[in-house]
Amino acid sequence: MASGYDLADLKTRMQKSITSLKDELAGLRTGRASASLLEPVTVEAYGTRMPLNQVATVTVPEPRMLSVQVWDRQMANAVEKAIRDSGLGLNPMGEGQVIRVPLPELNEQRRKELSKVAYNYAEAARVAVRHIRRDGMDALKKAEKDGMSEDDSRVQADLVQKATDAAVAEIDQVVAAKEAEIMQV
Repeated sequence: MASGYDLADLKTRMQKSITSLKDELAGLRTGRASASLLEPVTVEAYGTRMPLNQVATVTVPEPRMLSVQVWDRQMANAVEKAIRDSGLGLNPMGEGQVIRVPLPELNEQRRKELSKVAYNYAEAARVAVRHIRRDGMDALKKAEKDGMSEDDSRVQADLVQKATDAAVAEIDQVVAAKEAEIMQV
């Protein structure tokens, strides 16, 4: 087989894109509190951007409330600002090192906004899968120049396309399930 082309590697990379999408979608709230809701939040800390879970502990004391225990008191304002600016529609209230984040009831407009966010995450995952497909096709073209037969190249290209189609179908399925969960009343 060609030195730069590996179908198993392409499939693995596509699966990683799908896994990343699932992680991002887990952060979208569906009306109940979850510590994973704040996973995508990054905080400006010590001169660099860090994930919230590296500067604080997130707990769920009540069904509609998150509690963020900041480890360094000086970081409390930065954490509060990061949560407010995260685009999740949350309004944190600081109380020293503890930041309380009440989760408002989801209205129809907010549900539609969250659906759009889920769709945007899915589109980013589809683009990532298409980039992986392009990498595979480029590797096949190079392999063909290096001596792979045209027939083998075509067969492998079909396999890459089938893997891409399967990955995109899985992305569509995952985002459809998340949208249904978001739109539940």
